[in-house]
This record gives sequence, structure tokens and C-alpha cells, in this order.
Amino acid sequence: MTEHQPYEVLRRFPDFELRRYPEYVLVQMEIEGDFARAGNRGFGPLFQYISGNNQTATRIAMTAPVLQEATSPVSHTVSFVLPDGMDPAAVPVPRDGRVSTKQVPAHRAAALRFSGGWSEARFGNNGGALLAAVRREGLTPVGRPYFARFDPPWKPGFLKHNEALVAVADTGTGTGTGTDTDTDTDSEG
Repeated sequence: MTEHQPYEVLRRFPDFELRRYPEYVLVQMEIEGDFARAGNRGFGPLFQYISGNNQTATRIAMTAPVLQEATSPVSHTVSFVLPDGMDPAAVPVPRDGRVSTKQVPAHRAAALRFSGGWSEARFGNNGGALLAAVRREGLTPVGRPYFARFDPPWKPGFLKHNEALVAVADTGTGTGTGTDTDTDTDSEG
């Protein structure tokens, strides 16, 4: 079973969850091309990295989700989240010069779950809906929405678990009628 990125649910709103993600490490690459092409082209080199194509030939367990963020109209960053608890100082250096690692500090993020295929329009619509819902609840989004894919490409679209996410400033408290769930911990992320 694939490990899922951990997070804590801070609050549930009608349209999204507010989460706290602990510090984690990404292995990622920047890909030029449209949304679908970038996701497909980025997966292979990242999978090779966790399969041992790194300077110590270390194999690293696959985790979910695979993340993707548009960095311009024609480029995207595709990332794998490395397993929880992996020491950032022990992360192997990639052999492929297109692949890099990035330590991400603990932060809050809003997440909207949805099912279906991986089209740019589907992710864009859900990202836009997430931004609107976050602002409506009095929270401040930080940066652009990014997208999480949890399932393999052969899984039927209606069964796929996807998410639109956006980092949220720690200063906003939210004014919505969501349920506080400070003690909830979820193993998906």
C-alpha cells in the first residue's frame, strides 16, 4: 500500500478542509509543455530517482500524492513527496540534472477533494473554486493553487481521488461555519 503524505485537519469548511502539513521534502522537476504533457513527462525521471537513480543508488518508497503546479502558461513543476520522517540531510542527490530536491517548511493549506480525470480544465475549475471558497471564508491564499493526484493512470476517472490545494497565510482565522477539528489527524494529503 502506498504511503500518503500526513497532515492534520485544522477545520472543515463547507467546500474545503484547512490543513496543517508538517515539514516535508519534495523531489521535483520543471517541465515545459501543457498540463497533461508536463504531468506525463515529469513522472518518469522522478520515478527513476526514487528507484535508485541518485548518487547513493538509494531506493525510496513511492508516496502519494504526485503534485503539479503551473509556473507559467507553458511550464509546470511536477513533484513527488518523499516519505514522512525522511531526514532532509539524508536525501540523496539526483543523478539527473533536471531533477532537484526541495525542503518545504510546515504550513497551512486549503484542500478541495474531487474525483474524475486529470484534465487541465478539471484541475483549473477546481483550483478556481478553491480560491473563491478560501477568500469567502476570510482566509488569505498564498501563491497559486497546485494539484494532487493520488491514483495510477489506469484507474477509472470516476474512482480517482484528486485535490486542488493552496497554501494559506497563518494570519487568517476564517469566519465560516466549518467545524473545528483540532485533534483530527488524517494519513492522506
